[in-house]
Amino acid sequence: MSEQLTEPRDIVEELNAKLRFIVGVCLAFTLTGTIFAVLYSLIHVTQPMSVSPNDMKFFELIQPIATFLTGTLSGIMLSGQGSSRKKKDQE
Repeated sequence: MSEQLTEPRDIVEELNAKLRFIVGVCLAFTLTGTIFAVLYSLIHVTQPMSVSPNDMKFFELIQPIATFLTGTLSGIMLSGQGSSRKKKDQE
């Protein structure tokens, strides 16, 4: 216990890492839910031979949302990876 109190901690980097983790998990769950909703609508709902206009609009709406979530998730996971290494290298 006393070792934790005497060691200096970089609180900003810890909070940044926790924030990135929480946001990443939330976006990953949202993307997973979106994918499962699309798969459920394709597999378990009876589909007519031709695509209905409602389904077409649904897929047109889901596609940019999934693309945005994937790009945001990868951007969050990649951002800041080298910043802590660069700081340590400069010191």
